[in-house]
Amino acid sequence: QVQLVESGGGLVQAGDSLRLSCAASGRRFNMYTMGWFRQAPGKEREFVATISWRGREINYADSVKGRFTISRDNAKNTVYLQMNSLKPEDTAVYYCARHSYEYTLGMRREDFGSWGQGTQVTVSS
Repeated sequence: QVQLVESGGGLVQAGDSLRLSCAASGRRFNMYTMGWFRQAPGKEREFVATISWRGREINYADSVKGRFTISRDNAKNTVYLQMNSLKPEDTAVYYCARHSYEYTLGMRREDFGSWGQGTQVTVSS
């Protein structure tokens, strides 16, 4: 069972930047699509961004497009989320996730079977 550990969250002001990291255990990291999702209080967990196993296919939610950048370093078993121009509406717990199947694309929450514990991002106005 893979373990995913997020880090990098915190309290920032609107307009600031944060970089989230997600370190994965195991040797098969480079075979899976990875994703970032977020959940705000009282709301469902929503898609933020995904990146394919080699990083060639990337998708973003419309709400973060142009502000957030997902990337991965397969040598370090780590996926990143660079968040710029943060807004109060970006406040949420951010979760890293691994797709359930090797060499498979997907953006739906249901496509991802392994999840980290989450890291809180709070953006004040």
